[in-house]
Amino acid sequence: MKPKQHWRNRWNNNKATWYSGWHKTPAAAWLAIAVLFFSACRMGKDYQRPSLDMPSNFTAPAAGTSPSSNTASFASNPAAGTADAAVVEYADSNSIADIPWRQFFPDTALVHLLETGLQYNNDLLIASRRLDIAEAQLKRAKWAQTPDLQLSVTGAINRPSDNSLNGLSAKSFLGKSYIENYNAMVGISWEADIWGKISRQQEAVRASYFATAEGRKAVQTRLIADIAEGYFNLLMLDAQLTITKKNLVLNEDFLQASRLLKTAGIVTELAVQQAVARRDATALLVPSLEQQVGLQENALSVLTGKLPGRINRTGKLRDEVFPELSTGLPASMVQRRPDVQAAEFQLAAANAKVGVARAAFYPALNITAGVGLETFTASNWFNIPASLFGLAAGSLTQPLLQRKTVVTNYTVAQLERETAVLEFRQSVLKAVGEVQDALVRTTKLKEQERFAQSQADTLRVAETNARQLFKSDMATYLEVLIAQENALQAELYLAIVQRSRLTAVVELYRALGGGWN
Repeated sequence: MKPKQHWRNRWNNNKATWYSGWHKTPAAAWLAIAVLFFSACRMGKDYQRPSLDMPSNFTAPAAGTSPSSNTASFASNPAAGTADAAVVEYADSNSIADIPWRQFFPDTALVHLLETGLQYNNDLLIASRRLDIAEAQLKRAKWAQTPDLQLSVTGAINRPSDNSLNGLSAKSFLGKSYIENYNAMVGISWEADIWGKISRQQEAVRASYFATAEGRKAVQTRLIADIAEGYFNLLMLDAQLTITKKNLVLNEDFLQASRLLKTAGIVTELAVQQAVARRDATALLVPSLEQQVGLQENALSVLTGKLPGRINRTGKLRDEVFPELSTGLPASMVQRRPDVQAAEFQLAAANAKVGVARAAFYPALNITAGVGLETFTASNWFNIPASLFGLAAGSLTQPLLQRKTVVTNYTVAQLERETAVLEFRQSVLKAVGEVQDALVRTTKLKEQERFAQSQADTLRVAETNARQLFKSDMATYLEVLIAQENALQAELYLAIVQRSRLTAVVELYRALGGGWN
């Protein structure tokens, strides 16, 4: 036998065997095979993160330099580096955002305040309830591909007209003027996910759940930052109040000295009046600062979910310290920031919805079946097997003309996905900008604090010297008043700078994604 003839015979035999097997294969088996085949044809593309324009490292201006193109490696002090460096480059893979918030904040009173806020803050509780709702929807979505099972029991009595065909038939066949019907059925219905529509719907619900979870984390990080910044503002007001009261005592001493010198004929009444005005100006700051303290305490009470009241604090503004600052890599920040992650999950949900809208162009296969008991007399309802009945049906529905609804839904889903891409990229851009801004503030405020401390120390010494010289008639009262005013303003400004530096560190911690763990 020739080789070609040999292969032709084998093909004919196999074809005959295949045709015979296909001919004998039940239709339900072929339906199952078709369902499995088309189930692999999921509409839409699987989610992939869009390209992002990210810096390789975070950078911030170094202390005491002017901007240039030079860079220096990161050290424990943000101002560290070479003498001619203008930019500090943060390339450490570790980040302060990895530190749990209980360890990041050293003040025990602040930690207690944060714990209270996380337990009772209403905004956070609302976010938690939304997460519970999303979790319930996720659990429901997990059952989307399972068949629906229903039990129905019905009973009906129909009394037709005696002159109608039904009435005459009832009397002829049943011997009565009414018709009874009793039915009990267990039915099942199932939509085959032949185009991946249901699985895409599940994917969208799952992504929305994770977006809600990240949204709750974002609320928590913002709450922790707000409470910490409010607490540091309260410490600043305490410090300013202490400084003001101390200066008020010094002003009162200077006023008494001025009166004694006037009695001795060394100074005039004008000097006494100026001393009184200086004392009253300082005294005016006390109720103003006390008012701000009360308002800040009320604001912190609301943040912690409590009625307005006194806020306990044990620390001093100058004693607040933080761990060594390190930012980590920008790519890690994207994975850590809850709001960025929420935007990405929303993008994944929008991507899945495109697949759902695309699958609506194709036929939908619905299968229904049922079994039960039916009779026209109640006495025979449970007469088995005579009262048994069953049904099975399958429908394949192809949308043809639906007033452009399917096309519009698909177009809208594509546009929403494009919008979600832009929102995700904007969230990343905003996050990088917030980190860079916080780095600039922490670096420059540390430098400002050093100069403000030096200025406050110098002016306080100058004020002491001016008062001593005034008592010896070697300085005028105006020089003393100017020295007192300068010293007071310098100390008040130093407290502001110290507060600003602490809040900048807190903002850097939040911007890097810290505070939710």
